[in-house]
Amino acid sequence: MFDPTIFDNLKVSIENYVYDLDNLAEEVTVTNREDHMEMASMSRSFVLQFVLADSPEVKAEIVLKAALNDLAAEILEVKGEDPGCQLTVRFYKEMDSVEEQCAQIEDALDEIWDQDQPPVQTLSYVYGQNEMMNTIEVTFNRKINEDQIEDIPNLIDHVLDSLERLDEI
Repeated sequence: MFDPTIFDNLKVSIENYVYDLDNLAEEVTVTNREDHMEMASMSRSFVLQFVLADSPEVKAEIVLKAALNDLAAEILEVKGEDPGCQLTVRFYKEMDSVEEQCAQIEDALDEIWDQDQPPVQTLSYVYGQNEMMNTIEVTFNRKINEDQIEDIPNLIDHVLDSLERLDEI
């Protein structure tokens, strides 16, 4: 019988919560879902992308990753190891006033996430077009495991708050 890993349990919890917001509450619309196993490094990743149902301009993306050493430490029950997953939240927003909007984004997300490290904003554009794409990344400086499953609703609430604030900017 298959024994789910920390990665599997976190992935299913995140997936269920977001899909309930899509299908039952109709607050969000899921726009993309990826579930990868990287055979070269034997790592796993899961990506779930969604937008607010009434405002699809700003996208949110939750990324969950588990490296080989974490998966092996868990499966082999290696003593002294603390297996877990890396969690990243990304937002994608088109912008036209970079200096002003980037500062507003940093202030808004600092209020919501209260992280030790500020969100990283990476700007890109297609030559000849006026608008910039801002990829905003919120990272966490520790691995998560099943002890944080109860925090998933709070995490998703922070993502929804961020989407609303980013939509206003």
